Amino acid sequence: KNYKKMKINYAFILCAGFGKRLNPITLDIPKPLIKINNTTLLENTLRLLEKLEIQNVKINTFYLENQIKEFLKKFNSKLNIEVIEDGDKILDTGGGIYNLIKSIDESDFIVFNPDTIWNEKNILTIKNMINFYFSNNLSNSLLVVNKNKSFDKRFKGDFELQGNKLTKKNENNFIYTGCQILNKNLFNNIKNEIFSISDIWNNEINKGTLNGFETIEDFTHLTDIEIYNQL
Repeated sequence: KNYKKMKINYAFILCAGFGKRLNPITLDIPKPLIKINNTTLLENTLRLLEKLEIQNVKINTFYLENQIKEFLKKFNSKLNIEVIEDGDKILDTGGGIYNLIKSIDESDFIVFNPDTIWNEKNILTIKNMINFYFSNNLSNSLLVVNKNKSFDKRFKGDFELQGNKLTKKNENNFIYTGCQILNKNLFNNIKNEIFSISDIWNNEINKGTLNGFETIEDFTHLTDIEIYNQL
């Protein structure tokens, strides 16, 4: 059994999407640059990475990508941030991650969706998930939350959690929070350039090897314009 070092050195932030459910705001502003409490979603996620002491950040872009690049030029941080464009077509969540992987020289990395309103309370949980990932020699771990902790009460739930294994049932009580640790090897058999990360999750579920790590913190996600107005 190979000893893996217990540290994540690379974080990906997924910033390519159209954010259509937040129209009309996202007709002019990419979703990661929407402000909640006077802070953009992207800055909020980057500040979390500073506190997690994950130095190297790769951000994928597509829609209104120049605005994201301009924002980062002015963003004051010691993080080592690189923007990697999806290219001439949007690659979806899985394709976006697959494209980002080519830019790193390590096997394990953490992925964030910036449309979750991350806060200080998430730091300890994420550190615990990282430790759990390495000490159990995993190849994936998804941060999940019971749907009763969700600000948006309309979520159906993505998974069931039993022990630390994720499955899908008729009734699912756990929501994916937008934070996951993955290993490059999960992408070994990928044939398509454009695909959803849920394809990889489903593949792992079929093998009984999709891992969940539960947070007990409240979960706030900028789902659509209705939630934006409530926040």
